[in-house]
Amino acid sequence: MKNIYKLIVSILFTVGLGSLGGIFTVTEIPVWYATLNKPSFNPPNWLFGPVWTTLYTLMGYSFYLIWKKPVSAERKLAIQLFLVQFALNFFWSILFFKFHQTGWALVEIMAMWVFILLTIVHFWKLSRTASYLLWPYLFWVSFATILNAAIYKLN
Repeated sequence: MKNIYKLIVSILFTVGLGSLGGIFTVTEIPVWYATLNKPSFNPPNWLFGPVWTTLYTLMGYSFYLIWKKPVSAERKLAIQLFLVQFALNFFWSILFFKFHQTGWALVEIMAMWVFILLTIVHFWKLSRTASYLLWPYLFWVSFATILNAAIYKLN
């Protein structure tokens, strides 16, 4: 029962906080974001919601796999790295969409990318499955970094 509780909390945490970050995004898409010059590889707006929901779910399950492990220094570090990258994820939406700071958002997303990679490395030591579950997230953030850079350059 304890592990089911951790699973539910993990997924609700990632999807819930991710959705909260989406509040800053959705209001700016038809107003500010629509006015930006975007590269030809910019995905359609409707794609972002399903992709992020899937990624947050995978992140939640990945986090759960680490959280349920026995307490150790490596587990503690892995959880801390996860929380740092997740906080950076949350604040990127605010920087980019709420404050329209595409340059600072680019710097921030590069830091996020590094922390995602560090999280993957440390999750690997505890659970290869947990590590693998974060690879789609790293790939998407890699793409998002390129997109952020292109939008910064074009505007």
